[in-house]
Amino acid sequence: MFAKQIGIDLGTVNVLVYVKGQGLVLQEPSVVAISQVDSRILAVGLDAKEMLGRVPESIEVNRPMKDGVVADYEVTKAMLKHFIKKAGGGWLSRPDVVISTPAGVTSVESRAVEHAAKEAGARNAYLLREPVAAALGAGMPAHTPTGNMVLDIGGGTTEAAVVSLYGIVVSSSVRVGGNKFDEAIAAYIRRKYNLVIGDQTAEQLKIEIGSAIPLDEQISLEIRGRDQVGGLPKTLTVTNKEIAEALVEPLEEVVKVVRNVLERTPPELISDIIDRGIVLTGGGALLRRLDELLTQETGVPCYVAENAQACVAIGAGKALDVYDLIARAAPIS
Repeated sequence: MFAKQIGIDLGTVNVLVYVKGQGLVLQEPSVVAISQVDSRILAVGLDAKEMLGRVPESIEVNRPMKDGVVADYEVTKAMLKHFIKKAGGGWLSRPDVVISTPAGVTSVESRAVEHAAKEAGARNAYLLREPVAAALGAGMPAHTPTGNMVLDIGGGTTEAAVVSLYGIVVSSSVRVGGNKFDEAIAAYIRRKYNLVIGDQTAEQLKIEIGSAIPLDEQISLEIRGRDQVGGLPKTLTVTNKEIAEALVEPLEEVVKVVRNVLERTPPELISDIIDRGIVLTGGGALLRRLDELLTQETGVPCYVAENAQACVAIGAGKALDVYDLIARAAPIS
């Protein structure tokens, strides 16, 4: 009997799980609720996220992953165990698991992820650089000696890389992603209107009316928050033009990362990238008109991958079939 093969995108904000033969089976927030009284895990994923900002002091709700790496080992292990079991794996049918890691991860951070996965129920745990996983998941010819440029915008980090023969030729990353977009929106609303809003409200603004370049038609959204001066609840209508203005600074950081990689890419591979364009993956790639902004700023065509948010998980799931080739091209110690 063959072991189940599972690919996991262990992100700062979300965990996505891909099972070979079934496709994407799970997408939940990487959030865990813990009892401060007896250190018991109370909830994981969607159930835990619903508790954010709504629990007494006896319960702590946190994200055990930070910037794509393990910040709390024990909690990460418990979270992985929950998701592996939910995806159909466990001690009776221990799966082979491939987990994505940031391109710049250290060997210590890599081992922490690998050990956590094995203790969580994996028979074998393999690691895969996120840009390679994203390229595989997006259907790029990463196995060929050509330039494949991918920009993966996650919740905690943004990584740009050129992939060739399953290896990373050039890469660069910045700790700016969906979370920083939300923080920029909340800071803008506070600065302009003296209104304090929560993370979930900022995220709602980003998803529903956010854009990298102002939209042709104006759309707006009514939000609620706490007035910073009077301290009382207040309702406000925000436009998409304001959200685009709020996102200028974090998006400048994303553009810098792309430029940095393009400037260091060998000339032989640059021509491939100009022909094929840059593929955008990750949840942050879904921000309206981001591909247009990057095309304007770099002069290179940019495209959002199909099922962009799931590309890393899909690529991780597909990687087991060619993992020997990937490990030779880019060993992770």
